[in-house]
Amino acid sequence: MVSTRYEKITTPDGEFEAFCALPESSPAPAVLIFQEVFGINDNIRGLAGQLAEAGYLALAPDVFWRIEPRFERKDESGLADGFARVQQLDFDLVPADLTATMAHALAMPECNGRIGGVGFCLGGTLAYLFAAASRVDGRGPDAAVSYYGSGVNKMLDLAPRVECPVLFHYGARDPYIPAEQIDEVERALAGRPDVALHRYDAGHAFSNWDAPSMYDEAAARVAWERTLTFLDERLHPRT
Repeated sequence: MVSTRYEKITTPDGEFEAFCALPESSPAPAVLIFQEVFGINDNIRGLAGQLAEAGYLALAPDVFWRIEPRFERKDESGLADGFARVQQLDFDLVPADLTATMAHALAMPECNGRIGGVGFCLGGTLAYLFAAASRVDGRGPDAAVSYYGSGVNKMLDLAPRVECPVLFHYGARDPYIPAEQIDEVERALAGRPDVALHRYDAGHAFSNWDAPSMYDEAAARVAWERTLTFLDERLHPRT
Protein backbone atom coordinates (compact mmCIF):
# COMPACT_ATOMS: atom_id res chain seq x y z
CA MET A 1 0.00 0.00 0.00
CA VAL A 2 1.48 3.36 -1.08
CA SER A 3 1.57 6.07 1.60
CA THR A 4 2.21 9.78 1.05
CA ARG A 5 3.43 12.69 3.13
CA TYR A 6 5.48 15.89 2.80
CA GLU A 7 9.17 16.06 3.67
CA LYS A 8 10.98 19.23 4.77
CA ILE A 9 14.18 19.88 2.83
CA THR A 10 16.73 22.21 4.46
CA THR A 11 18.92 24.60 2.46
CA PRO A 12 21.29 27.38 3.58
CA ASP A 13 18.59 30.01 2.91
CA GLY A 14 15.49 28.23 4.15
CA GLU A 15 13.29 25.16 4.11
CA PHE A 16 10.97 23.87 1.41
CA GLU A 17 8.62 20.95 1.00
CA ALA A 18 8.83 17.88 -1.17
CA PHE A 19 5.88 15.59 -1.83
CA CYS A 20 6.79 12.02 -0.92
CA ALA A 21 5.21 8.72 -1.97
CA LEU A 22 6.50 5.61 -0.24
CA PRO A 23 6.41 2.06 -1.57
CA GLU A 24 4.93 -0.85 0.32
CA SER A 25 8.32 -2.26 1.25
CA SER A 26 11.55 -0.45 2.03
CA PRO A 27 14.40 0.34 1.95
CA ALA A 28 14.02 1.03 -1.76
CA PRO A 29 15.75 3.09 -4.47
CA ALA A 30 14.75 6.76 -4.49
CA VAL A 31 13.54 8.67 -7.54
CA LEU A 32 13.28 12.47 -7.48
CA ILE A 33 10.46 13.86 -9.62
CA PHE A 34 11.01 17.31 -11.11
CA GLN A 35 7.88 19.34 -11.77
CA GLU A 36 6.45 20.99 -14.83
CA VAL A 37 5.62 24.70 -14.87
CA PHE A 38 2.29 23.71 -13.25
CA GLY A 39 4.00 22.96 -9.92
CA ILE A 40 3.48 19.90 -7.72
CA ASN A 41 -0.04 19.15 -8.94
CA ASP A 42 -2.27 16.09 -9.34
CA ASN A 43 -0.23 14.93 -12.32
CA ILE A 44 3.09 15.02 -10.44
CA ARG A 45 1.56 13.50 -7.31
CA GLY A 46 0.02 10.80 -9.46
CA LEU A 47 3.34 10.00 -11.09
CA ALA A 48 4.94 9.84 -7.65
CA GLY A 49 2.27 7.32 -6.67
CA GLN A 50 2.95 5.25 -9.78
CA LEU A 51 6.66 5.19 -8.98
CA ALA A 52 5.91 4.12 -5.41
CA GLU A 53 3.67 1.34 -6.75
CA ALA A 54 6.64 0.26 -8.89
CA GLY A 55 8.76 -0.01 -5.74
CA TYR A 56 10.49 3.37 -5.54
CA LEU A 57 10.65 6.05 -2.86
CA ALA A 58 9.41 9.06 -4.86
CA LEU A 59 10.22 12.62 -3.81
CA ALA A 60 9.03 15.73 -5.70
CA PRO A 61 10.73 18.97 -4.57
CA ASP A 62 8.86 22.28 -4.81
CA VAL A 63 11.29 24.28 -6.97
CA PHE A 64 9.08 27.40 -6.90
CA TRP A 65 9.25 27.62 -3.09
CA ARG A 66 11.08 30.97 -3.01
CA ILE A 67 8.48 32.49 -5.36
CA GLU A 68 5.22 30.88 -4.21
CA PRO A 69 5.30 27.78 -1.99
CA ARG A 70 2.90 25.03 -3.12
CA PHE A 71 2.14 26.86 -6.37
CA GLU A 72 -0.18 24.58 -8.32
CA ARG A 73 -2.09 24.74 -11.60
CA LYS A 74 -3.55 21.83 -13.49
CA ASP A 75 -4.01 22.39 -17.21
CA GLU A 76 -3.52 24.71 -20.16
CA SER A 77 -5.34 27.51 -18.32
CA GLY A 78 -2.41 27.66 -15.90
CA LEU A 79 0.32 27.99 -18.52
CA ALA A 80 0.66 31.77 -18.24
CA ASP A 81 0.96 31.57 -14.45
CA GLY A 82 3.49 28.75 -14.74
CA PHE A 83 5.61 30.55 -17.31
CA ALA A 84 5.58 33.65 -15.07
CA ARG A 85 7.00 31.58 -12.19
CA VAL A 86 9.71 30.16 -14.45
CA GLN A 87 10.71 33.71 -15.41
CA GLN A 88 11.22 34.42 -11.69
CA LEU A 89 13.10 31.19 -11.02
CA ASP A 90 16.75 31.72 -10.07
CA PHE A 91 18.56 28.97 -11.94
CA ASP A 92 21.74 29.75 -10.00
CA LEU A 93 20.01 28.54 -6.81
CA VAL A 94 18.14 25.56 -8.26
CA PRO A 95 21.10 23.13 -8.46
CA ALA A 96 21.69 23.45 -4.71
CA ASP A 97 17.98 22.75 -4.08
CA LEU A 98 18.18 19.60 -6.22
CA THR A 99 21.31 18.49 -4.39
CA ALA A 100 19.68 19.17 -1.02
CA THR A 101 16.74 17.00 -2.08
CA MET A 102 19.11 14.25 -3.20
CA ALA A 103 20.98 14.37 0.13
CA HIS A 104 17.68 14.29 2.04
CA ALA A 105 16.43 11.27 0.07
CA LEU A 106 19.69 9.36 0.57
CA ALA A 107 19.49 10.02 4.32
CA MET A 108 15.92 8.71 4.63
CA PRO A 109 15.71 5.28 6.30
CA GLU A 110 13.37 4.18 3.50
CA CYS A 111 16.14 4.71 0.90
CA ASN A 112 18.57 1.92 0.04
CA GLY A 113 21.30 4.24 -1.27
CA ARG A 114 20.41 4.15 -4.98
CA ILE A 115 18.88 7.28 -6.53
CA GLY A 116 17.63 8.59 -9.86
CA GLY A 117 15.60 11.47 -11.20
CA VAL A 118 12.70 11.95 -13.63
CA GLY A 119 11.56 15.35 -14.87
CA PHE A 120 8.90 16.76 -17.18
CA CYS A 121 8.91 20.04 -19.17
CA LEU A 122 10.74 22.47 -16.85
CA GLY A 123 11.58 19.33 -14.87
CA GLY A 124 13.06 17.71 -17.98
CA THR A 125 15.67 20.45 -17.96
CA LEU A 126 16.11 20.02 -14.20
CA ALA A 127 16.63 16.25 -14.59
CA TYR A 128 19.52 16.97 -16.96
CA LEU A 129 20.87 19.60 -14.55
CA PHE A 130 20.51 17.08 -11.71
CA ALA A 131 22.61 14.55 -13.63
CA ALA A 132 25.27 17.13 -14.42
CA ALA A 133 25.52 19.09 -11.20
CA SER A 134 24.14 17.21 -8.17
CA ARG A 135 26.79 15.50 -6.07
CA VAL A 136 26.47 14.26 -2.48
CA ASP A 137 29.70 13.19 -0.78
CA GLY A 138 31.31 13.00 -4.21
CA ARG A 139 28.71 10.79 -5.87
CA GLY A 140 26.11 11.76 -8.40
CA PRO A 141 22.77 10.19 -9.26
CA ASP A 142 22.61 6.68 -10.70
CA ALA A 143 20.18 7.55 -13.52
CA ALA A 144 18.15 10.43 -14.96
CA VAL A 145 15.15 10.65 -17.28
CA SER A 146 14.34 13.90 -19.09
CA TYR A 147 10.95 14.46 -20.72
CA TYR A 148 10.85 17.34 -23.24
CA GLY A 149 13.19 19.68 -21.39
CA SER A 150 13.27 22.86 -23.49
CA GLY A 151 16.35 24.20 -21.69
CA VAL A 152 18.63 21.21 -22.19
CA ASN A 153 20.14 22.39 -25.46
CA LYS A 154 21.16 25.67 -23.75
CA MET A 155 23.17 23.67 -21.17
CA LEU A 156 25.07 21.33 -23.44
CA ASP A 157 28.35 22.71 -22.10
CA LEU A 158 27.51 20.61 -19.01
CA ALA A 159 27.37 17.36 -21.02
CA PRO A 160 30.90 16.26 -20.00
CA ARG A 161 29.77 16.44 -16.35
CA VAL A 162 26.90 13.99 -16.89
CA GLU A 163 28.28 10.79 -15.41
CA CYS A 164 25.14 8.65 -15.11
CA PRO A 165 22.94 6.99 -17.74
CA VAL A 166 20.31 9.36 -19.17
CA LEU A 167 17.09 8.70 -21.08
CA PHE A 168 15.56 11.54 -23.12
CA HIS A 169 11.94 11.68 -24.37
CA TYR A 170 10.87 14.31 -26.93
CA GLY A 171 7.74 14.98 -28.96
CA ALA A 172 8.49 15.28 -32.67
CA ARG A 173 5.69 17.88 -32.96
CA ASP A 174 6.65 19.94 -29.91
CA PRO A 175 5.98 23.64 -30.66
CA TYR A 176 8.39 24.69 -27.88
CA ILE A 177 11.33 22.47 -28.88
CA PRO A 178 12.22 22.54 -32.59
CA ALA A 179 13.69 19.39 -34.14
CA GLU A 180 17.01 21.20 -34.54
CA GLN A 181 17.30 21.60 -30.77
CA ILE A 182 16.61 17.90 -30.23
CA ASP A 183 19.29 17.17 -32.84
CA GLU A 184 21.73 19.32 -30.86
CA VAL A 185 21.13 17.27 -27.71
CA GLU A 186 21.52 14.04 -29.68
CA ARG A 187 24.82 15.19 -31.21
CA ALA A 188 26.24 16.43 -27.90
CA LEU A 189 25.73 13.03 -26.28
CA ALA A 190 26.42 10.87 -29.34
CA GLY A 191 28.74 7.96 -28.72
CA ARG A 192 27.53 7.50 -25.14
CA PRO A 193 26.18 3.94 -24.87
CA ASP A 194 24.47 4.88 -21.59
CA VAL A 195 22.42 7.68 -23.21
CA ALA A 196 19.24 7.05 -25.23
CA LEU A 197 16.98 9.57 -26.96
CA HIS A 198 13.47 8.78 -28.22
CA ARG A 199 11.14 10.90 -30.33
CA TYR A 200 7.39 10.39 -30.34
CA ASP A 201 4.66 11.44 -32.76
CA ALA A 202 3.33 13.86 -30.17
CA GLY A 203 3.57 17.45 -28.99
CA HIS A 204 4.78 19.06 -25.78
CA ALA A 205 3.76 17.69 -22.36
CA PHE A 206 2.40 14.53 -23.99
CA SER A 207 2.69 12.69 -20.69
CA ASN A 208 0.50 15.12 -18.72
CA TRP A 209 -2.99 13.64 -18.36
CA ASP A 210 -4.09 16.81 -16.57
CA ALA A 211 -3.65 18.88 -19.75
CA PRO A 212 -6.09 17.29 -22.24
CA SER A 213 -5.02 19.24 -25.33
CA MET A 214 -1.40 18.15 -24.79
CA TYR A 215 -1.83 14.62 -23.47
CA ASP A 216 -1.12 11.77 -25.90
CA GLU A 217 -2.02 8.50 -24.24
CA ALA A 218 -0.17 6.23 -26.67
CA ALA A 219 3.08 8.18 -26.51
CA ALA A 220 2.79 8.58 -22.73
CA ARG A 221 2.33 4.84 -22.24
CA VAL A 222 5.34 3.85 -24.34
CA ALA A 223 7.55 6.53 -22.75
CA TRP A 224 6.52 5.49 -19.22
CA GLU A 225 7.21 1.81 -19.95
CA ARG A 226 10.65 2.77 -21.23
CA THR A 227 11.20 4.95 -18.17
CA LEU A 228 10.34 2.17 -15.72
CA THR A 229 12.53 -0.33 -17.58
CA PHE A 230 15.41 2.16 -17.63
CA LEU A 231 15.09 2.90 -13.90
CA ASP A 232 14.76 -0.78 -13.06
CA GLU A 233 17.97 -1.61 -14.92
CA ARG A 234 19.93 1.22 -13.29
CA LEU A 235 18.47 1.31 -9.79
CA HIS A 236 17.97 -2.44 -9.29
CA PRO A 237 21.35 -3.69 -10.52
CA ARG A 238 21.52 -7.42 -11.06
CA THR A 239 24.20 -9.29 -9.16
